[in-house]
Formats: sequence, structure tokens, C-alpha cells
Amino acid sequence: MSQYTIGLDYGTNSVRALLVDAADGREAAAAIWGYEHGHQGVVLGRDPNLARQHPGDYLKGAEITIREVLAQAKKTVPGFSPDDVKGIGVDTTGSTPMPVDADGLPLAFDERFADNPAALAWLWKDHTGYAEAGEITALARKMRPQYLAKCGGVYSSEWFFSKILHCLRTAPDVFAAAYTWVELADFVPGALSGTLAPGKFTAGICAAGHKAMYNAAWGGYPDEEFLSALDPKLGGLRERLTKRVRSIDSRAGTLTEEWAAKTGLPAGVPVAVGAFDAHLGAIGAGIGPGTLVKIMGTSTCDITVKGNTEALADVPGLCGIVDGSVLPGFFGLEAGQSAVGDIFNWFVDYIRPGGKEPLSHEQLQREAAALKAGESGLVALDWNNGNRTILVDQRLTGLLVGQTLYTTPAEIYRALIEATAYGALAIINRFEEYGVEIAEIVNCGGIAEKSPLTMQIYADVTGRPMKVSRSAQTPALGAAIAAAVAAGVHKNFAAAQKAMTGLKAQVYAPDAEAHAVYRNLYEIYRTLHDAFGTPSWQGNLYDVMKRLIDIRARVRT
Repeated sequence: MSQYTIGLDYGTNSVRALLVDAADGREAAAAIWGYEHGHQGVVLGRDPNLARQHPGDYLKGAEITIREVLAQAKKTVPGFSPDDVKGIGVDTTGSTPMPVDADGLPLAFDERFADNPAALAWLWKDHTGYAEAGEITALARKMRPQYLAKCGGVYSSEWFFSKILHCLRTAPDVFAAAYTWVELADFVPGALSGTLAPGKFTAGICAAGHKAMYNAAWGGYPDEEFLSALDPKLGGLRERLTKRVRSIDSRAGTLTEEWAAKTGLPAGVPVAVGAFDAHLGAIGAGIGPGTLVKIMGTSTCDITVKGNTEALADVPGLCGIVDGSVLPGFFGLEAGQSAVGDIFNWFVDYIRPGGKEPLSHEQLQREAAALKAGESGLVALDWNNGNRTILVDQRLTGLLVGQTLYTTPAEIYRALIEATAYGALAIINRFEEYGVEIAEIVNCGGIAEKSPLTMQIYADVTGRPMKVSRSAQTPALGAAIAAAVAAGVHKNFAAAQKAMTGLKAQVYAPDAEAHAVYRNLYEIYRTLHDAFGTPSWQGNLYDVMKRLIDIRARVRT
């Protein structure tokens, strides 16, 4: 009898449900639902750093998409029954924390805070806490340098405590009403399993470790003395953060009768502990030691693993090194870029090249593909939404150098793609500089699926083959794999990945001639990177434009 699992994938704009055959990873049905609140699911404000979401969208999305995949499967899979579903896994954006009451329910559901954005979920790309992130970093350097050592040396405004401290400072009524704060990755499994209340609630090591500085070596979350030095009220919150922190091979609980009625699934289906989309996407792409998985979408997360019995140096600029955050028994190492697809979308949707008849991504990619490496004479910095790795500075911005009165939209579009490839290479180099071998690169996500040009440029810039995951829905597939392990359908992740994952036949091999040009362009990128991104840089930018012109002239002749 067939056994299926469901992966719920909560993205920036929508939630997706994927029904997967646990025997071979075949994707039997999929459904997607866009969040109702805000602009494309994101509640914005006058402050460009603000980005929030309504928790009600997360629950409604689970109900709608699960029902839809079950209905599809009943029509298309002979003999399918909801009883064949053996587990549910959840992946989400992060850090996306939300304030909750003493029953674990979001304050956004409370009439008192219905119109207060501080009571919503603080989406991963909310950077309103940048000043607080600076405070946390500065204090940790003085009091607890070990905290920073495991999160790349700098605490980010994208992360858990930055957002909570900013809420305390700017919306004290919301902070006072909150019993505690929970991550989206933990909220959904808790809601489905009826375990949101204190004493029942389980947090995932993925979110806690990478975004909230949780580490067993110092007793879990940052200690009360440290948090109280930031604010005594923040120190008081520590005791109300759950002590039940588990990896994704564990269960948060089982599906409640209420959620069984809402979805059409049987009650008692195991619900796996949640994790971030990138980490479960890495599992869905078949991650193992020596493999770097790039989850490429509006932003990009880079994930690799290393055995937790092996020596591992602290790597400056990473988003975190956490035992068990990806695969049990391995350190999970996370890096990434705050904007990739968002940069391309910005150029097409906001700059609108072409005027009254704006050019589409497809048109721009066709024209950009006809250009050679270096032909445009342009170089850009990929910091339109700040730098996540290796500088960890959300107050950095984008830059384009070398444009003339003859620069075309396609040239700019290609330069923006190249900039994200240079940022990817900087991350790869940082890993290997600290002894983390990258022997294989596997890409997944919308860009890897839809943009051969981007994949080829990444291969040419890095000088490494670019492989692509077989599944177009790797985070959701990874969540389904976690469900299969938590439910006991597969005995461990190695067995589940062997059965349920794979790669596409096409591999993007680097072009030697293009790579030679990009090596020169990458040197210019690194000069600009260090000049604008580091306080210690000493140098002269006089020759940057001239070098770009010289490269352009050589390529064109």
C-alpha cells in the first residue's frame, strides 16, 4: 500500500502544499495559495525596512492547500485515500517571529491589536531592528563573544532578538501583552498538533540555533544576564522561551481532531518539528558532506553540512553554525544573499526598462544571453537589500559602475545577474578559506528552474559545474522527507534522501574563456566590495572605471 507525506512550504508571498510518494519522491499533487493580507502577502509601511505578515494567512493557507492536494490526488492517483498520508512536515521563511499570548495564540488575533503592525509576524526581510542588531553585536563582543562566533561575528537585523528588542522599544504595549515569541517555523507545527501552549510547545533547533543564538554549550538561549543588559524586560522573556528544542527527525505532535476536520486528513497524523525553507530545501536537493545547496529565489540561502565529530572552525560572516539544524549528526552551515531574484524583479518592475512597453524578464534574458562576459563594461554590487554574507550589514545598498549613454537594459540586466554570481563566489571562497570543502554545487528554486542564463553565468563566474535538483519544489519536498522520517516511514534521512531525491540530467559546465574574463571582473567586484563594505579598506578606486573599459574593449575586439 502506498504511503504519502505532505510538505507545507511557507514562502514570502504564498504557501504551497506538496503531496509526495514516500517510496520514490514522486510528487503526486501540489497546491499554492497566495496570502490575503498586504501587498502580495506582505504588510508594508512608510518605513522601507518594515515587512510583516498576518498569522491568519498561515492557518488559512494550510487548510486550503491541504484540502486541494487531497482532492487532486483522489482524481489522479488510483486508489488514493487520505488515510495513505502518514506525516506532515513544515518549512518556512525565517527569522519570522511573532508575539503570542499565554495560550500560544498570535496577538494579531486579539482585537486590541488588530490594526497594530507590531502584533503581526515580523517577516524575515523586516530590517526595522538594525539599530538593535548593532547593540546586540556590540554587547556580545564585550560580554559573550562565543555567541557571535557561531553566527558569523555579527548579529543581524533579520533575526529573532533584534526584532523583539525593537518591538520592546517602539511598541511596548505589544511587548507587554506578549507571553512569549515564536517563529513561524514552530507556530505552524504547533497549531496543527495543538501544542502551542507553554509546556507543550516545541521549537526547532534550526530556527533557535541560527537566529536566536541557541546552543547547548551555553545552556540554550543567551543567558538572562546578557539579555537583561540589553533590557531587563528582554531578560525576563528568556524564562518564557520553550526549553523543548528538537531537530526535524522529531515530532511536534500529531494532527488534532479540529485540523483533521478542516483538512480532510485523519486525526493522529504525525507532524514533524519545523525548520527553515533553505534547510529543508537542502535536504530535498540531496545534501551531504561536500555538497553546497543553493536555494535560489527572491533571496538565496547557501547550505552545507559537516559531521559533528569533525573539527570545524568558526567561520566569520556566516548566518550560523548549528548542530543538527539540517541533518541530525551534522553541523549545518548557513550563508546567503539578501536579494537575488528581488534585484532582477526590481529592475523589471520598478525601473521598467522599455518605457510604455516595458521589457519582460524573458526578453531581457534573451538579449543578455547574446552578450559576452565583460562586453557591457559594467560591474554591480548585489546589496540592494543589504549584505547577508559575508559582511552581515543590512545598511549596505546596491551599486552599478561603468554605465554610459550607450548602456542598454540588457547589459544592465546581465550585470545584475553577474553581481549575484560574484556574491555567490565570495561565499564559496569564505567556506573554503576556513576548511569547509565545497566539492559539488546543487541549485534549486525558481531561478535554477527557469533561468538557464543565470545558471550558466554562475558556472562561468565560479568556474564550477552547476547542477540542478530534480524537484522544482525542494523545500516542500524536504519537508515531506522530514515528515517521512518523523513518521517512521524511512528509518533515517540517508534512506529517505536516497529514495526521494535526485538531480536533473543537465549540468551547466563553465566556459573557460568566459571564466578567464570573470576572474578579472571578480577582482574589481572585490575591490568595490571591500571599499564600500569594510571599515578597514585602504586603497584607491581611480582605476576601476578604466579597467572596466579595458576589459570591454578586449572582449569586443
